[in-house]
Amino acid sequence: MSAASKVVLGVSVVLTLSTVAAVHLKQAWDRQRLREGVVRDLERLERKKKNLRILEEQRTLTRQLEEERQHREAELHQQDHP
Repeated sequence: MSAASKVVLGVSVVLTLSTVAAVHLKQAWDRQRLREGVVRDLERLERKKKNLRILEEQRTLTRQLEEERQHREAELHQQDHP
């Protein structure tokens, strides 16, 4: 085998191994990002559930306050017009 063909073979082997290693590393990186994405989605869903609970509590409190205000206004109106 000539020196030139040995060089070409060596370069081909190095490029092939580099390509395989790069693809493997990219796949590992992509898998890690996918896992992190799932964790972020789960955290986002938990925050959304919490925010919805808080919103419902606020709606309930608002309804109660409105009812109390209307009741007080009715009482004041009755006191003003006996």
